[in-house]
Amino acid sequence: MGHELTDGFARLVTPEGGAVPLEIAASRRSRTRGLLGRDSLDGALLLSPCNSVHTLRMRFSIDVAYLTKDLRVLDLHTLAVNRLARPRFRARHVLEATAGAMTAWGITPGAQLQINS
Repeated sequence: MGHELTDGFARLVTPEGGAVPLEIAASRRSRTRGLLGRDSLDGALLLSPCNSVHTLRMRFSIDVAYLTKDLRVLDLHTLAVNRLARPRFRARHVLEATAGAMTAWGITPGAQLQINS
């Protein structure tokens, strides 16, 4: 990626060439808030830096992709509400989306993702 991320909005380019709305949470405050208090998510949320997440007090299940610093997918899981995920020590970022979305977007372990402004 070459540069540090900042809070904001962009487009996530999927392995199949699709574009998904992307919210970037790069500040401590925005990462801590994450998806808490939301009923849904349009697109995806990128937490950076991050290597572990939870769904405690969340209102819906999520897909979680652990990404390297260059946005390659290390691991992918679906987390039900009120669960803790194990840290992935090689991960630099975590991508979150509504459960089932990542499969629909063609995101699998080993996939290379891109961010467009």
